[in-house]
Amino acid sequence: MQAKHITTLGLTTFVAAAMLAAPARAEVATETATLGEYTVTMHVQPFLTEDDLSILRLVLTSQDALALFVPEPNGFAAMAASPDDGFVKDGVPAASVVALGGLPDAATAAANAVDGCQKAKQGAADCVVILEIAPK
Repeated sequence: MQAKHITTLGLTTFVAAAMLAAPARAEVATETATLGEYTVTMHVQPFLTEDDLSILRLVLTSQDALALFVPEPNGFAAMAASPDDGFVKDGVPAASVVALGGLPDAATAAANAVDGCQKAKQGAADCVVILEIAPK
């Protein structure tokens, strides 16, 4: 009986330690809009400045701005950026900002955008998705 108690206590301690060690994933607010044949979702990442958010909100509301990010009319698209590199500096997107379109699903679009950003980033922080575009 005592061995079972020790095993249970050991497992409980292990699970508690793992939970404390696991990085907490903070929920990120999103803004979503329907624009023509697309649903556009912006992830309001904490590193985005008010100017960055204004630019991204333009994509939520303008077919012309959306067309810059989704040149191919079919498929899914995503944009990723590095928190350390930022989104736009001096009016130009950071070199690590990657936007890809024409992909078969949302997960592939997000993964490819993050992968491209990871390869181009200058800072240490991992890249995150800041914009997702899906056909309706």
